Amino acid sequence: MTELRTASLVAATLATGLSAGLFYSYACSVMPGLGQADDRTFVTAMQRINVAILNGWFALSFAGAMVLIIVAVVLQYRAGGGAAMWWTVAAAGCYLVLLVVTMAVNVPLNDRLAAAGEPGAIADLAAVRARFEDVWVRWNVVRALAGTAAFGCLAWALTLTGRGGSA
Repeated sequence: MTELRTASLVAATLATGLSAGLFYSYACSVMPGLGQADDRTFVTAMQRINVAILNGWFALSFAGAMVLIIVAVVLQYRAGGGAAMWWTVAAAGCYLVLLVVTMAVNVPLNDRLAAAGEPGAIADLAAVRARFEDVWVRWNVVRALAGTAAFGCLAWALTLTGRGGSA
């Protein structure tokens, strides 16, 4: 059972790290780069990115991270809890923030951007971009921070597990 508990924690850490890294990458490279583009390029790129990201690999790490974190918490609880369990619970809380922000802010913004239509047919691209960019970028930073915090909590839980602090 110890191996399964550790494996679930490793898997949760890896999936969470992938998600945190994705949002970090957007925060420090993708969005600053697109921020330098003209309105048509910005809207076109974001519309295409928002379609491309809806794939199985993204879903596996994005949704799978929370599932794996919960599995790790349950397995640690069944083994008697301990410090590693509480760090894993903290990771679940941080990752929940990432999920809520995504579903409450970023996805609705993505949907509104898609609903604006093809960039060539949008009368006021600057207005469409203005309603999207600053809010999306700000909340993506929150996602990046929450994901990084979740990853850090899981990394510490793994450290404690390696030291025998899982139970």
